[in-house]
Amino acid sequence: MKNVTITVDDAALEWARIEAAKRNTSVSRLVGSFITEMRRRDDAYVRAYDAWRADTRTWRSDGSPYPSRDETYERGQGAT
Repeated sequence: MKNVTITVDDAALEWARIEAAKRNTSVSRLVGSFITEMRRRDDAYVRAYDAWRADTRTWRSDGSPYPSRDETYERGQGAT
């Protein structure tokens, strides 16, 4: 694990101290947790985007007509 020095304005540091106390942790661990969470979210987004880009399915009709609005509504009423 590495140490890092950051510059933060007074109001942000005060918030971080209070938030760390609420979570029963240090400001250092709080900042580390935020960075880890941001990295996890970014990784998940990239994986989802790559999966979407690799999807080769086509969303085309097989030629049959779509149901009319009335037919769709009637089917919905029969299910209840």
